Amino acid sequence: MAPKKSDLGSKRLISLAPDAWVRWIMQRSDLDVAEILSSEFQWIGRDSDVLIKVSSPNQKDFLLLNELQLRYKKEMPLRVRAYVALAEEKYNLPVYPVLINILPNRQNEQIAPNYQSEFMGIKAYQDYRVINLWEVEASLVFEQQLSTLLPFVPILKGGGERETVERAVRELRKNEQLTELEPLLSFFASFVLKIPVVEQIMRWDMTVLRESPWYEEILKEGLQQGEKQGLQQGLQQGLQQGLQQGEASLVLRMLTKRFGELEFSTRSQIQHLSVTQLELLGESLLDFASRDDLTIWLNHLNADG
Repeated sequence: MAPKKSDLGSKRLISLAPDAWVRWIMQRSDLDVAEILSSEFQWIGRDSDVLIKVSSPNQKDFLLLNELQLRYKKEMPLRVRAYVALAEEKYNLPVYPVLINILPNRQNEQIAPNYQSEFMGIKAYQDYRVINLWEVEASLVFEQQLSTLLPFVPILKGGGERETVERAVRELRKNEQLTELEPLLSFFASFVLKIPVVEQIMRWDMTVLRESPWYEEILKEGLQQGEKQGLQQGLQQGLQQGLQQGEASLVLRMLTKRFGELEFSTRSQIQHLSVTQLELLGESLLDFASRDDLTIWLNHLNADG
């Protein structure tokens, strides 16, 4: 049986503590989650959209549309407008749309708080709420027990200190359901802490990280350098280094578990392999019967190089 694929998408994160999430978004303590609905409509379905049916003792049920994005994109207003209309039509309930941006854009692009257009005198308009995570105080995550936001603590306001990140790690480890989020926390921690420090305080699992839609999106951006001055590493340096070191650490753990402690020279050689080479080694080691096979593989790689 194939191993269960880890889910680090928006729906999984919010489902870990949906009531706390809704109450934080709406700033109301009297709301409860009735159901997390399907946000897939005919021909359209995205991992970043989470649609929640919310019940309140003082008003009729409504839908909370969560649009969780790594960065704001200029097409977001139109997208939110379209999703609100589709959700209203499908479920026949009023919709409260919220756009949550995880990271700021590099060029300080203005984030539109609504959609509006006019064509031949016909106007269209859609409001939605905007929440920028870098403006959210990290302390709120602990005070309000917002489990969904624990992986994002390093990039929240005041969350980049090692002590704060370590606290987030401890909170995740208190709940077995939340431990799967630790690699995602390490990913965002690499934006503000040096990679060796991240590896000291938490688990770094590149196999899990690759399944995160935000990880893939950052790679597609081209790993641009200079995320912002507050980040100790630009994405180019930080993510490339983090990816390489994370892959090396994972491969070394797998080899050590299989063949015991490796010689220093072998470990050093593996730690200096490229990401592509490490991925190949990770696939090949499953076929190794002994350390000799590893030595032959490395020697062959050097000969080819």
